[in-house]
Amino acid sequence: MKLIWSPLALERAAEIIDYISLDNPSAAKRWLNTVFDKVEQLISSPELGRIVPEISDYRFREIIYGNYRIIYHLDLTSISILTIRHGKQILPIDEIKL
Repeated sequence: MKLIWSPLALERAAEIIDYISLDNPSAAKRWLNTVFDKVEQLISSPELGRIVPEISDYRFREIIYGNYRIIYHLDLTSISILTIRHGKQILPIDEIKL
């Protein structure tokens, strides 16, 4: 399976890292490394995440890590990381586009 990070997902990850770094730069680095590790697990277990409740389409899934939702789209040949959102934020459906 091919793993693809959307520009939006990378932008969101950078924003989160910047925020965490304000208090604890080493925690921000650990957070990012863990996010990448969790996403890499999808290559061997693409259905690891649950179905995104707002969408109810088995191709749109999410991994929960701490307070964050890593939302991805699954198809036959690739996994697209679409966005990363704080769990308390409303998920705008326009962020879930391919």
